[in-house]
Amino acid sequence: MDTMKSARKNETGEVGSDLSEQIKAATKDNHVRAENTQLMLSYQKGEITLVQYKVLLCSLYEIYRALEDEMDRNASHPAVAPIYFPQELSRVESLESDLEHFFGSEWRKRVIVPAATQRYGQRLRQIGRENPELLVAHAYTRYLGDLSGGQVLGKITQKSLGLSSKEGLSFFYFPSVSSPNRFKQLYRSRMNSIELTEKEKAAVLEEAVQAFELNIQVRDLRMNFSVELNRSPAAVLPSSPIVQFTVGLCVALATIGVGMYAL
Repeated sequence: MDTMKSARKNETGEVGSDLSEQIKAATKDNHVRAENTQLMLSYQKGEITLVQYKVLLCSLYEIYRALEDEMDRNASHPAVAPIYFPQELSRVESLESDLEHFFGSEWRKRVIVPAATQRYGQRLRQIGRENPELLVAHAYTRYLGDLSGGQVLGKITQKSLGLSSKEGLSFFYFPSVSSPNRFKQLYRSRMNSIELTEKEKAAVLEEAVQAFELNIQVRDLRMNFSVELNRSPAAVLPSSPIVQFTVGLCVALATIGVGMYAL
């Protein structure tokens, strides 16, 4: 298995035994791809509109609602329990606050879910039901990415959109984490303590690669969509070539975060 082979050696060519090191090695190529897309570079230059940021929030909400639903449901699972930090890491409430800020009190009726994002959520719910240990791959790449890049990306977003305060930017901040670096060390230590068979470990590494690919698919979705932000009830954007703007940027932040997870 190519993923397993690439994960067996660290940057010095030595075999790495820690799961966090193996995930980093297994996703090295995906990491480079995530860091060097034009879309990511464009976002970092501040080329994002308020409409696109709203769609971003909708996509992030769908992803994190699925992830955190499954983490909650499997909280006692031996592979999930060591990395279950709902108070410190949960993003759903923050995203709900941001969505309410931009969409109003009836934001749930106006949520827009691009089809690629919907597929991502379905994958998370599937593994939560069938193989909860695979949630480790998604939680690790997502949350550590958020912790690594959150405040920086929040400032970029605030400046790009010309926002006078941090209202609508709650997603980027972790008030219950006093030191992101120390917390990431704790998280890696907990994750490395998880007992997995060789077969399960190989599956987790493959899923980590899949986590990157799911983010890249959503972010690099080149199809254009017509977006009606006032539609009701909650909508799923169809895969049709109606042009108003490219939805690809809607999950640029998500993938930028994933690209930073190893820091």
